[in-house]
Amino acid sequence: MSRRSLLCAATLAACGLASPLTALAQTFPSKPIKLVIAFPAGGPTDITMRQLADNASKIIGQPVIIDNKPGAGGTLPAQALQTAQPDGYTVAQIPLGVFRLGYTTKINWDPLKDITYVLNVTGYAFGIVVPANSPFKTWADFVAYAKANPGKLTYGSTGNLTSPHLTTEIIAQKAGIELQHVPYKGSADLMLAVVSGQLMAAADSTGFAPQVEAGKLRVLNTWGEKRLAKFPDAPTLKELGYDIVQNSPFGIGAPKGTPPEVVKKLHDAFKQAMEEPSYVASLGRYDMLPNYMSSATYTKFAQDTVVKEKVVIEKLGLAKEQPKTN
Repeated sequence: MSRRSLLCAATLAACGLASPLTALAQTFPSKPIKLVIAFPAGGPTDITMRQLADNASKIIGQPVIIDNKPGAGGTLPAQALQTAQPDGYTVAQIPLGVFRLGYTTKINWDPLKDITYVLNVTGYAFGIVVPANSPFKTWADFVAYAKANPGKLTYGSTGNLTSPHLTTEIIAQKAGIELQHVPYKGSADLMLAVVSGQLMAAADSTGFAPQVEAGKLRVLNTWGEKRLAKFPDAPTLKELGYDIVQNSPFGIGAPKGTPPEVVKKLHDAFKQAMEEPSYVASLGRYDMLPNYMSSATYTKFAQDTVVKEKVVIEKLGLAKEQPKTN
């Protein structure tokens, strides 16, 4: 065989080896993309992510279909990535709870090593609400009752080990009170429980906004750096003397091993989608803001957050017991 023939054969062989990933990147997407989210239909996460998915569908040229997987503290979408093909056709919302999962639950995968971080899109605005007819007119009333009745004041959240749950427990520690936590799968069920009086309070993202605006709930505090424009009378935690700001950023992840070219296409489509006025407006309904992080920045954020969440989990005494060694 001539030298030229050998070179051609080698080139063809190399192309053959590279062709599956190259072909995938070149043709992606050629079918609908599934975006798994961590909370039920009808809440702020679902509504805003559906708008983002709709925008991304038009940009990327294929439907982006929402798949709701509530429960397990918002970590089921990340778990779903562990069995999904790394081809870009299954992506998932990554709530903050994913970064504390390894400290609280026995899992056989690593949130840092086994997820490809595509981009961060936003974060929540949180607060604590009570029924409009509650005797708690202020946060001081809430604390006073809790101190006089340890463990009797019930509050709900969108699940065990979610940011609303853990942040409320940190607040309770700082305030010197003991509360009774009741977990729910999402904002819709939680709001129904607190409006109907099944709960004395709720810690949630501003999915409570419609109920507050309808005069059914009262906001006792909010958790951002500044007061929320929608609820200017509600003080921040910092104003109440707690050095806490919680906005629980979340974004989109893909399975480990997803080709970089596919990740870039997903990143670019979702970044453009979150810049559309329709998405910004959907966030505005809940006092949420766009919070873009690139793939590299989001990956670094994940690494840093895993370290920070360990401190929170240990402070609350919620870390799982480590296996004993002989």
